[in-house]
Amino acid sequence: MPKFSFVIPCYRSEKTITTVVEEIKSEMAAKRPGDDYEIVLVNDCSPDGVWNVIEKLAETENNVIGINLAKNFGQHSALMAGYGKCSGEFVVSLDDDGQAPLDSLNDLITKLEEGFDVVYAYYRAVKQNLFRRFGSWMAGLMGKFMLEPPKDFVGSSFYIARSFVIREMCNYKNSYPYLVGLVLRTTRKIGYVATNHRSRLEGTSGYSFVRLLGLWLNGFTAFSVKPLRVSTFLGFFFAIVGFIYAIVIVVQKCLGVIGVAGWSSIIALMLIIGGCILMMLGLIGEYVGRIYICINNSPQYVIKEIKGSLPNHFPIKK
Repeated sequence: MPKFSFVIPCYRSEKTITTVVEEIKSEMAAKRPGDDYEIVLVNDCSPDGVWNVIEKLAETENNVIGINLAKNFGQHSALMAGYGKCSGEFVVSLDDDGQAPLDSLNDLITKLEEGFDVVYAYYRAVKQNLFRRFGSWMAGLMGKFMLEPPKDFVGSSFYIARSFVIREMCNYKNSYPYLVGLVLRTTRKIGYVATNHRSRLEGTSGYSFVRLLGLWLNGFTAFSVKPLRVSTFLGFFFAIVGFIYAIVIVVQKCLGVIGVAGWSSIIALMLIIGGCILMMLGLIGEYVGRIYICINNSPQYVIKEIKGSLPNHFPIKK
């Protein structure tokens, strides 16, 4: 019988993670009673007492593994830490807030058995605040432009993947993991299951504007040089516009119809072109800075301690 690994990054979920774990146990007992499974809980240096809860779960449940990170590395790095310590043939990723519809878990597994390598839950209606929905929409738009996913691609934080996909993702050692990009560079055999998004059990999203901006930058710079190509095209565009405008000025001068130079238009053009130059310089600097950080072997995550019984053999290693 196959073994399943559930990997859950934990942040400010002291009051919800136990409920999520209990629901996983109930779903597996009811719908997959013969299958083995483990639950890997990764504490992303949460400021609340979630690590204490994880420690108790690891002590009382023989299939719960707790991983405590030394500092806050972000959701994607926390998932990578969990992937590096799980041992299942199939790996399920989900959030710690109870929004993942675990009653659809068996549907995801059934879809995967049709021959797909990764299956995402597709939410008919997303129950998030306006700011978070905007962030998700921007991330999706950026992903379509930068990563060139399949035409019908719809990602979410609730998905199941085969172990070879997770192994390949773990081969990425750099400091800025972007999971959708890692999935898409590994396989294009991706399936989807439509389901209903739940409301959060408690609290609000841990994604601030700064965190979302960092996530977008990861997507922009980690798997594509398209932003640099855009800067090249913008340079050509402004050069051509400037050349045409110079020709117009010369013709007007020869015909004697040129008027008084407009200072407002000149200032406007300077601001537009100067803004584009500064933006592209900043983008280039972001690429160079990340290269520098990766060369210095900045860690993707640092594990402080592990609780629970780890299997003797890990098919998926960091």
